[in-house]
Amino acid sequence: MKTILILLTAVFLLSACSPTVGSEKWCQQLKEKAKGEWSANEAVEFTRNCIIRSGDAKKQY
Repeated sequence: MKTILILLTAVFLLSACSPTVGSEKWCQQLKEKAKGEWSANEAVEFTRNCIIRSGDAKKQY
């Protein structure tokens, strides 16, 4: 039992958290990922948060 607890603790501490969807880090990770590996949801969120948002930032009203 103690071994299992130690193993689970180690896995928990060594696992990396994924960045928040729509954040700059998340956008960068998807840019580096092969387009064929994207899910449909990732493609939609990428368009909303990385393409449209970056285009809005360039517009000066």
